[in-house]
Amino acid sequence: MSDGELRRILAAAEYIAVVGLSERPERASHGIAKYLLAAGYTVYGVNPKLAGRTIAGAEVYSSLADVPGRIDIVNVFRRSDAIPGITGETLELEPEKKIRCLWLQLGLYDKSSARRARQAGLTVVMDRCIKIEHAHLAR
Repeated sequence: MSDGELRRILAAAEYIAVVGLSERPERASHGIAKYLLAAGYTVYGVNPKLAGRTIAGAEVYSSLADVPGRIDIVNVFRRSDAIPGITGETLELEPEKKIRCLWLQLGLYDKSSARRARQAGLTVVMDRCIKIEHAHLAR
């Protein structure tokens, strides 16, 4: 994916759901949620064990379905075996939440899920860190 495409995705987004948000400050999902909030995005955490709490400045919900309103980017911080289920939930909610992008963090890659999401009209980013890309493109 080109820098121009990534810039377009990030510039068009306002609402980002961080799936797998951790309460542990040393975890990447925690730091990236804080970074995205500081960059001006509205960030929702998705973690059923932490639902109802505020972590890294983000309200946390049990599932994507529980997030109020629109989600532009679903940013995934879960193990690879969870990606098909997250993709399914994303596709089911896409019309209601107006989801435009499924973003799989560094080390996450699933061809089948990516194909399904693209066929449904979503943009898919795999094996890329949203914070690194945002910081790189902001220069």
